Amino acid sequence: MQEDMVKKIKQHPKYVELVSKRSAFAWVLAVIMLVIYYAFILLIAFDPAWLGKPVSEGMITSIGIPIGMVIIILAFILTGIYVQRANTEFDELTKQIKEDVK
Repeated sequence: MQEDMVKKIKQHPKYVELVSKRSAFAWVLAVIMLVIYYAFILLIAFDPAWLGKPVSEGMITSIGIPIGMVIIILAFILTGIYVQRANTEFDELTKQIKEDVK
């Protein structure tokens, strides 16, 4: 009985759509975050002196600190974007699949 249900769900066109859209979206967000992260790492590797400069004359905080904070905030924003889409579009597709498969 369970295997029939699983097979039915996997063959459902909306399930295929859901998996395709969710995977593509997750990959796009992952690539964006990796590019940002590795750009920061490359900046650390090739120009650490620039990151160590103070934000402004007389300040102790270096340029690297706000850049690092922006990267962390971007990670939260990208996560929020994913959750927003998952809670709306992906959940709606899941709901439709459940109704169709009953």
